[in-house]
Amino acid sequence: MKTLPAQVQEYSRSPTFDEDTVPAALRKDHQTKAGVWGVITVLSGTLRYRIKPTGFETTLTPGKPGIVEPEVLHSVEPIGPVSFYVAFHR
Repeated sequence: MKTLPAQVQEYSRSPTFDEDTVPAALRKDHQTKAGVWGVITVLSGTLRYRIKPTGFETTLTPGKPGIVEPEVLHSVEPIGPVSFYVAFHR
């Protein structure tokens, strides 16, 4: 998985979602805009993170965030109870 470039800075953050409030759009393949990186931070529980073009899949947990590259299709799926948010950087 990629790392967040040093020069980007957080400019926005999603609400905190749980297994019941994850928007349907996040469960389907979607992407950020050009130049926008995301950091998926799990506060509790586990979240499956998939990167469509490469077929990469991993489980995110507290202390193991997911990095979202600009314009790359990805999706998430709760694995039981979970609490997480997405911070957007540019």
